[in-house]
Amino acid sequence: MSDSPLKKTIDQLLRAYGYQDQLDEIELLKVYDEQVGKMFVNHTKNIAFKNKILYVQLDSSSLKQELSYVKEGLIQRLNQKMGKKMVEKIIIK
Repeated sequence: MSDSPLKKTIDQLLRAYGYQDQLDEIELLKVYDEQVGKMFVNHTKNIAFKNKILYVQLDSSSLKQELSYVKEGLIQRLNQKMGKKMVEKIIIK
């Protein structure tokens, strides 16, 4: 179904009306949850995406440190799962 005419038409309509970016952001946040796991999700206080930067606020300093070690790999995995380069940088707060 990924190449069906209906899917292409829907994608074009979403882009034309400016909704594709919002849908991509929602999907990116779901993919983030899948990639980092339940422990990080439980300690994530806030997450936002703007201008190709993913902002992640955690409530645990040890998890902040751990995420900072793997953020480059996480960027690659997120972009791979999304099928395009959406995230260029992750800022951990």
